[in-house]
Amino acid sequence: MDLQSRRDLQLLSEVEKDGCVTQRTLAKSLGVALGLTNLYIKRLARKGYIKITTIPRNRIKYLLTPHGVAEKSRLTYQYMQYSLFYYRDVRQRLKQALSAVSITGSKRLVIYGTGELAELAYLTVRETDWTLVGFVDGKPEQTFLSHPLVPIEALLNWEFDAILIADIEDTEKIRERIIRERVPRHKVITLCPES
Repeated sequence: MDLQSRRDLQLLSEVEKDGCVTQRTLAKSLGVALGLTNLYIKRLARKGYIKITTIPRNRIKYLLTPHGVAEKSRLTYQYMQYSLFYYRDVRQRLKQALSAVSITGSKRLVIYGTGELAELAYLTVRETDWTLVGFVDGKPEQTFLSHPLVPIEALLNWEFDAILIADIEDTEKIRERIIRERVPRHKVITLCPES
C-alpha cells in the first residue's frame, strides 16, 4: 500500500469520525503541511469521496459520500492485506536472523527497542528455543512485556549470547552505540544487512 493510499484512508476515516474536523487538525494527524492537506481534501472531493459544505459562520463541514464509504472500505481491506504481509515478512526475517546465530549454540537473547517491532520480535522468540533475557532501551527499573528494561549501558551486567536490534530506521547508529558499550560485533543481530 503506497503512502498516498494510506493518507487517503486516514483522511476518509477522520472525516467519517468528525465532519467538522479542521484542516489544521487533519494536517497534524497526517504529519504534513496545512497546504498539502488542503490539496488532499480537494483531490478527495474531486474524486467524489467527500462533499464539502459550508455551515454558518464560514465553517466548513466534510461529508463522506457513498462513493467515499466504498473507497474507505476498499482501502481498509488493502491496508489489512498489506499489514498481514508485513507482519509475516518481518517474522520470517526475525526467524532467519535468529536461526543464523543459533548455529553457534546461542540461546540467550536481548532485544533492543520497545516499539511494535520489539513486540513482534518478542512473539517470534517465544516460538523458538531462545530465552529472552530482557529489553534494552529507556530508563532503568522499568519493564516491557513483563521483562526488565534497562539502559544500553547496563548490558555488561547481563549474560547473553546475542542482542537483536528491533529498530529499522536507526539500525547502524544503534549498532555502533552497542559496540561502543563493549558488546562484540558478532553478537549484534539486525534485520537489515550490515553495511
